[in-house]
Amino acid sequence: MFSKKFLDKLKEDKATWSKKAEKFKDKKSMPRFFTVSSVDIDDLYTPDSIKGADADDHFEKNINFPGEFPYTRGVHHTMYRSRLWTMRQFAGMGTPRQTNKRFHYILKQGGTGLSTAFDLPTLMGYDSDHSRSLGEVGKCGVAVDTLADMEIIFDGIELDKVSTSMTINSPASILLAMYLAVAEKQGIPFKKVRGTLQNDILKEYIAQKEFIYPPRPSIRLITDMMDYCTKHVPQWNTISISGYHIREAGATAVQELAFTLADGFQYIESAIEDGQDVDDFAPRLSYFFNAHSDFFEEICKYRAARRIVAKRMRYKYKAKDPKSWLCRFHTQTAGCSLTAQQPENNIIRVALQAMSGVLGGTQSLHTNSMDETLALPSEKAVTIALRTQQIIAYETGVTNTPDPLAGSYYIEALTDQMEAEAEKYFEEIESRGGVLQCIEEGFFQQEIARAAYRHQLELEKKDRIIVGVNDFVMENEEIDIPVLKIDPETEKEQVAFVKKIKAERDNGAVQETLAKLREVSKNDGNTFEALYECSKAYASVGEMCDVLREEWGEYVETAAAMKPC
Repeated sequence: MFSKKFLDKLKEDKATWSKKAEKFKDKKSMPRFFTVSSVDIDDLYTPDSIKGADADDHFEKNINFPGEFPYTRGVHHTMYRSRLWTMRQFAGMGTPRQTNKRFHYILKQGGTGLSTAFDLPTLMGYDSDHSRSLGEVGKCGVAVDTLADMEIIFDGIELDKVSTSMTINSPASILLAMYLAVAEKQGIPFKKVRGTLQNDILKEYIAQKEFIYPPRPSIRLITDMMDYCTKHVPQWNTISISGYHIREAGATAVQELAFTLADGFQYIESAIEDGQDVDDFAPRLSYFFNAHSDFFEEICKYRAARRIVAKRMRYKYKAKDPKSWLCRFHTQTAGCSLTAQQPENNIIRVALQAMSGVLGGTQSLHTNSMDETLALPSEKAVTIALRTQQIIAYETGVTNTPDPLAGSYYIEALTDQMEAEAEKYFEEIESRGGVLQCIEEGFFQQEIARAAYRHQLELEKKDRIIVGVNDFVMENEEIDIPVLKIDPETEKEQVAFVKKIKAERDNGAVQETLAKLREVSKNDGNTFEALYECSKAYASVGEMCDVLREEWGEYVETAAAMKPC
């Protein structure tokens, strides 16, 4: 890309520049210049900062055109000139009827996709009338117990006209089964159903801790569902391999990148071992990344992710279909960056984080609301968050050309660096016995804990400034923004509803389908098909999960001591 003669001359000129710049070193505006992930930034980036910049084929191998291997510049040739990203807003609170009302509101305001949050009992596989659900029903998402709840959530919403994302993991197959049952009742062919299921159980063991069963049977649930959807629901993204929660737990950008992709590769290998053809299922895999506060680091993370996935899929897993090489991903702005102090500042943070997601080439974007550190978002806060995406899309001009930052010495050098650091992690994970072994031994957890601890020390020393938290603080601040509150009557209403459904359904049919599920879980057969039949009979989330708990057991994490930083 650059001649050796040019780079040699550049090296001499750079040394001259450095001497001139030396006299300004005692006038630093900050004590240290480094990314959110604690990576030190060089004084200056030039063509010689880019790895392999002297090679004739560097552009083709590492950057290339948008929509061309290795997809560093984007998965589509014209990117947002042809189609904007899907604009999602997280919704799901209280009862199914309340969530349905919010969904209709978001669609009316111009949202182009629905993103469903479920409450903690649903996430953990308990019904609203279970003793462990007391006080949590509908608090952090919508309560779903049976197909009747899913019918209400999507009442008046045509499932062939909207793309739906569902944030659910251990019971993910159950919730998708219910969603498909609603589509069937609407008369919509499965081939027209579009959306994404988070369904990434490995990151639960690593970061979020909302697991039920041990890792190996949990992966079986996923591969069974992948096999079913490949055959019957071809437009559904069967798993959103999620780095978001890994980052929220305190990981660096490189750790988020490496651990997320390592999880993805584990799912791919598991599906291949299950006998599935990589080119049958890989085109429907998607990823889910965090958009944190370091603008350029995040952009480079997305570019590196596309390059790594493309190379792995093509060369290691021998995928022949170019669609299998693509790293398509959803992005959500960083919840952990939101502050309860001066919450209006979160609007600014979210706007910049969203911009990094767009400049990084995301296919789908969720912008957090300014009040989410305090409660589930209010309608006003949700509207501002959605308008943030619309302003970026229609007013800033950043959609006019694909990957407008390509060729920046800093961007290309940092992209190369993040790819190289991620590859080092892949080698270490492999040397330790693979992803499952690393989970069981606590390797990922230790690495994230050390990064989070280092970040906290930087805040306490004021090496890193968070506006309104450790500097620019407002004394005696009064927070004056509307906050959504879930009425305590919500829980009573939902408990009464699930008891009503359980009393009125055909309980003989329920028991028959649950018995079939038990048989399949013990032996061969597709667990998703069994869960689908259970769902159509109005078996509850808790009842289905209990069958699998009894057959597979519940996972208990082994604590591991953190190594010194």
